[in-house]
Amino acid sequence: MMTVGEGIDWAMGEALAFGSLLCQGYDVRISGQDVSRGTFSNRHVTLYDQRTGAGFTPLNNLLPGQSNKVEAVDSLLSEEAVVGFEYGYSLEHPDSLVLWEAQFGDFFNPAQVMFDQFVVSGEAKWVLQSGLVVLLPHGYDGNGPDHTSARPERWLQLTDSKECGVDTDDVNIQVVNCTTPAQYFHVLRRQNVETVQKALIVMSPKALLRSPDAVSSINDFKEGTTFRRVIGDDLNDTKNIRRVLICSGKHYYTLRNKRDELNDSTTAIIRIEELCPFPAAELQTELNKYAGAGMFWAQEESRNG
Repeated sequence: MMTVGEGIDWAMGEALAFGSLLCQGYDVRISGQDVSRGTFSNRHVTLYDQRTGAGFTPLNNLLPGQSNKVEAVDSLLSEEAVVGFEYGYSLEHPDSLVLWEAQFGDFFNPAQVMFDQFVVSGEAKWVLQSGLVVLLPHGYDGNGPDHTSARPERWLQLTDSKECGVDTDDVNIQVVNCTTPAQYFHVLRRQNVETVQKALIVMSPKALLRSPDAVSSINDFKEGTTFRRVIGDDLNDTKNIRRVLICSGKHYYTLRNKRDELNDSTTAIIRIEELCPFPAAELQTELNKYAGAGMFWAQEESRNG
């Protein structure tokens, strides 16, 4: 995929983020159950010799004499303890990219007290800024009541996003639901290259990890590109648009594929990639393109979730 510069998938987007940060002088640490391999066999940070059991981490061998390292820790099934440790680690190492990945999105439940008392409210109580990244695999992919939802509604309730006003960088946490590997790449890098330290909650994908739809071009990673909080439709003709669907995350591909199946030229789709801080100005800019069209919010989650 790198040779032709097309079809860059989620795992490669993450590896590019990790590798580029390492080359810029940042360390990377990721913990959680099965993070070395990835719950869905998507990461493979460390490769193991089947005969000797010796591990090899390619990202730690990018440059001669490389001093910055990626550390992948396959932790115990004790979310509260691990999240507490990683929160503290992120405070002590603000120049590192520190990530905790739940095996499935709802596995943050046992660590709820750590998120409530520390990650979400630590800055307001103790002026402690944490850049901890929380990866929560989310999506209604047929796994039943467990292993399905990362409960984005709970995270949005935990934010101090303004109900009457425009959000700025002073929100307590960031919540994103990216739709492309390039977006994921940029939002991870943003944690280190920007000066504001805020915890980042990522509704990470499951089905999209290997979806031929959810891929990026190398041009989406080049210098001058950045994270897009809202992604509008790339329609050449907007005058016939009668309906605008606003969505977030992988549901975009369901809507887009159905629109293509129906050969519908009257519907536009807008993706909100960052839910908090809410991108009101960027969304309004996209909506202004479709004066007179009806606007609808679409989601795969149940109405109260």
